[in-house]
Amino acid sequence: MPEKKFDLAHWQARFDALRARHHVPGAALAVLVDGEIHELASGVLHAGTGVEVTTDSVFQSGSIAKIYTATLIMRLADEGQLDLDAPVKELLPEFETADAEATRTITTRQLLSHTSGLTCDFTYDAGRGDDCLARYVEAAEGVAMDCAPGTAISYSSLGYNVLGRIVEVLTGTTWDRALKDRLFEPLGLERSMTLPEEALSYRVAMSHLGEPGQYPEPAPAWDLMPRSAGPYGRVIVSAGDVARLAQMHLDGGTAADGTRILSTGAVEEMRRRVVDVPDKWTVSSDGWGLGWTLYDWDGVTGYGHDGAAIGQYGYLRVVPHAGVAVVLLTNGGGARELYGALFRELLAALADVRMPDAFEPPARPPVVDFSRHVGRYERAGVVITVSERDGSPHLVYEFVDGMKDFSPALEVDLHPVTQSVYAGTGAGPSFSEGYMPVVFATLSDGTECCYVGMRVAPKVITAS
Repeated sequence: MPEKKFDLAHWQARFDALRARHHVPGAALAVLVDGEIHELASGVLHAGTGVEVTTDSVFQSGSIAKIYTATLIMRLADEGQLDLDAPVKELLPEFETADAEATRTITTRQLLSHTSGLTCDFTYDAGRGDDCLARYVEAAEGVAMDCAPGTAISYSSLGYNVLGRIVEVLTGTTWDRALKDRLFEPLGLERSMTLPEEALSYRVAMSHLGEPGQYPEPAPAWDLMPRSAGPYGRVIVSAGDVARLAQMHLDGGTAADGTRILSTGAVEEMRRRVVDVPDKWTVSSDGWGLGWTLYDWDGVTGYGHDGAAIGQYGYLRVVPHAGVAVVLLTNGGGARELYGALFRELLAALADVRMPDAFEPPARPPVVDFSRHVGRYERAGVVITVSERDGSPHLVYEFVDGMKDFSPALEVDLHPVTQSVYAGTGAGPSFSEGYMPVVFATLSDGTECCYVGMRVAPKVITAS
């Protein structure tokens, strides 16, 4: 397609205006177009100190870290060290779930595509030592399954920590070290790291927390995640460095200096659709590959990933037909709204992409038979009770067992979008510009389920 000229002054002005409109304290933006990476900065790193964001500032990328881990795994597979379809148990004898058959059969490919059935939110602080991932996997012995392997997609951060431990076993070093040796250094990523003591050498974004519609305040602490969260959510990066990783994938697996990081086949396999996603709104996904979230914008395909790290939020979108990648890293506030507004303009102008409108119920809601969804749904640490309250659809999202102190129960009013998709209100900030997507679906084995936050909860009790 013809070249799209990047007007830096125009996009800096739009970036500044939209960031202020959506009360984001500070943000960094990187745009890859016509083979060149343009880096922009706006706002402040810390509302308390007023230190400005610069293009070399670093942010916590949240779950964008999963793309780094997936790329590492694919490099090991390229080297013949790993069979993606072999059981994880063969590499990690200590790997155990609550289901013996699942333990025996779960594969690396299923972990990469979130189809293993492993629950997501196994939270365990394994300490600061180099053995933290080994200890994490051992502590997860007997972890619950949200669904049977291969029956559905269910987002699993736990699965990516298992992948991180596989990296350690195969490389004989820590995941952090393997990331530096096999990705950061050969790609020339000089503002990418995993540990807070490394970040202290750079201009670092502070997390901010607060209510929607106003500027948030600095969080009580900068680093609120344990070291063992690394493979699923703890890579600290500049926006430009994320764009350089995306550029390697766009260039068929080679770095800017020609160094081959991945084979062309591995690059293509990562973006090949493994599974469709019933919940197409929480992270704007239509499908999932091996690591990548996949998008279909009215027939234009793309890939990327979202990330959240307790007060910092990141977004990566890649449009291969146009050779365009866009990265946004933020430190709080209305980050999702900023992403939506800014990326709609950028991708339309640079890649002829029309992103979908913000998720919300239609002006004329459809007539639905909600009674078929009423009942109790469960996944590890969560109970979802769906009912009709005063004649209207309602949901209670309750944390139980090991997660019972995570948050008070959420009372959510449901507004129909389709017969199986509902927009939830009353639950506070969501990943979807104001409304929380709640999706009812059926697994491949016939089990009814409810998706909230891309996690599947099977139905265990049907209301009489």
